[in-house]
Amino acid sequence: MHPAPTRIVSLVIATMFTAIAATGLAQRGAPASPPSTATQADVTKRIVAAAQALVTTLDETGRAKVQFPFSGPQTARWSNLPSGAFQREGLRMGDLTPPQRAAVTNLLTVALSQDGLRKVNEIMRGDEVLRETGGGRGGPRGGDPGGGGPGGGGNQGADGRRGGGPGNGRGRGGGGGANFGTDEYYLAFVGTPSATAPWMLQFGGHHLAINLTLAGSDATMAPSLPAAQPATYTVEGRTVRPLGKENDKSFALINALDSTQRSQAILPYRVADLVLGPGQDGRTIQPEGIRASALTPAQQTMLWDIVREWTGIANDAFAEPRMAELRAKVGDTYFAWSGPTTNGSAAYFRIQGPTLVIEYAPQNSVDHIHTIYRDPTNDYGAKFARR
Repeated sequence: MHPAPTRIVSLVIATMFTAIAATGLAQRGAPASPPSTATQADVTKRIVAAAQALVTTLDETGRAKVQFPFSGPQTARWSNLPSGAFQREGLRMGDLTPPQRAAVTNLLTVALSQDGLRKVNEIMRGDEVLRETGGGRGGPRGGDPGGGGPGGGGNQGADGRRGGGPGNGRGRGGGGGANFGTDEYYLAFVGTPSATAPWMLQFGGHHLAINLTLAGSDATMAPSLPAAQPATYTVEGRTVRPLGKENDKSFALINALDSTQRSQAILPYRVADLVLGPGQDGRTIQPEGIRASALTPAQQTMLWDIVREWTGIANDAFAEPRMAELRAKVGDTYFAWSGPTTNGSAAYFRIQGPTLVIEYAPQNSVDHIHTIYRDPTNDYGAKFARR
């Protein structure tokens, strides 16, 4: 059951102030992202400095909680599931002092683009809405409390198989309850923050997993999972849609295709959830849909604009070269669609190339969205680690 709209509005407005104060992740007053003219190596150094500044605010116990070996299991410890259904490791936001939360804010502000930080904030605020309105307990809007299949946390793929591994809440802490809200997000460093050696900045919670691997001038955000529940909410009279641009731009593209192009893009079967979501590391699928090279120049621009909604979560210094790399593979990049083509409907799409997989998958509702961003050649910085 959905709470009455007036109740949602009043609860959400109160919730937002609580959430912002609790996490220190508000954009207001936060330092601006480094300018796009900064080199990748410069930005990595700034991220390392921000990470080291955070460490200085921690006691011995906190330092032990935040630091993990680069080659250890923490690398792949992420999920779309809420706390209680999945046990995360690292610094829990709800356990930090105001100065420590401010240090986390500074770190994410340097590591992410302005729009990326906005997206992270809005995803977290949405989870606070779930907490305040009792969402996810006993209803279909459930926040993935351990169940499989569409709408649950199992990430059932198009072939009907549930994904194994950490993404499904198996192992430590799997199953049993679900905790929502901005306090339930965790930060970890996988590998020691370094301006040259590989390491990962890992930040996430329910419907959010940011895995930014850095190695000097190189960086990758694959795999990362930005999602949303609720996908639309209201605060101070303003409608918030954390993934609204992703939705609207994709519907604009599918409706810009002519009948021949659309017949190539639309899959002949239904895709109900992420195929390569949590727990699907190392799995590959054949590209489907229409080649980007079969699109008109205007349609290609629309496609790359969608892709940038994911690549652009990272600092601009990393996002721009990544986009140049992807555009160079236009002949091997595909756009696939499953479901209705009227905006406001629940529809799945995938953009796939040699070094890219993006999936967008509503969970039986336009108010509950999962997405994934992967690079099958460089998830978790595999290229960096081999050097």
